[in-house]
Amino acid sequence: MLDNALTTQLKTYLEMVREPIVLVPSPYRGDDAAKSSKSAHMDELLSEIAALSDKVSVGKPVDNERTPSFAITRPGSPIDIRFAGLPMGHEFTSLVLALLQVGGHPVKEEQSLIDAVRAVKGEHHFVTYMSLTCQNCPTVVQDLNAMAVLNPNIHHTAVDGGTHTNEVEAKGIASVPAIYLDGEDWGSGRMDMAEILERLDADAAQGAKEDLSQRDPYDVLVVGAGPAGAAAAAYAARK
Repeated sequence: MLDNALTTQLKTYLEMVREPIVLVPSPYRGDDAAKSSKSAHMDELLSEIAALSDKVSVGKPVDNERTPSFAITRPGSPIDIRFAGLPMGHEFTSLVLALLQVGGHPVKEEQSLIDAVRAVKGEHHFVTYMSLTCQNCPTVVQDLNAMAVLNPNIHHTAVDGGTHTNEVEAKGIASVPAIYLDGEDWGSGRMDMAEILERLDADAAQGAKEDLSQRDPYDVLVVGAGPAGAAAAAYAARK
């Protein structure tokens, strides 16, 4: 699944992982040839990732409502991040950031915003429907993943609409990113962490108000080489 250049870069990034990670697959076992092929590619991708770091392993397959999909887990932690489909294209950087952050690499955000996310109460199950060619989707996927790392009350699944077409059609989703919260249509379009937090918990967000001019420079993670790689992966661990 990964060419030599991506393999080399990913191996370098995985050196920043501090805590063990287990990739838990939920393979597709039906008779849809397209899904079966993507499921096989998912298994191949997970194996290739695990081979690059002694802190990453592939767990036993488990059942899930969406297949093919896989969870990125940290043993002993309630962190809940899942990709339903194959996160390549624009979403490959979302995958890399999720691996790093679940593996203990710090989320790059203002401390006031991190504290506010950690203060969110109650259980919140987010699902983001995205496309691998969508340029706005990674911002939403990455920020919700980071929020799920910071707060065990927040759960996130990123769903590739090209893989789970029946679900997208059943919900009448016409554009992405489309965000659902606890099964209900919650929002669409590009949102950053502060905007998501403002909508989710205005009281918690109040503590994260800040002068944008005082933000630190962006930290950018680039995975891949050439125009295709840059288009797929020039997104941030940010702010």
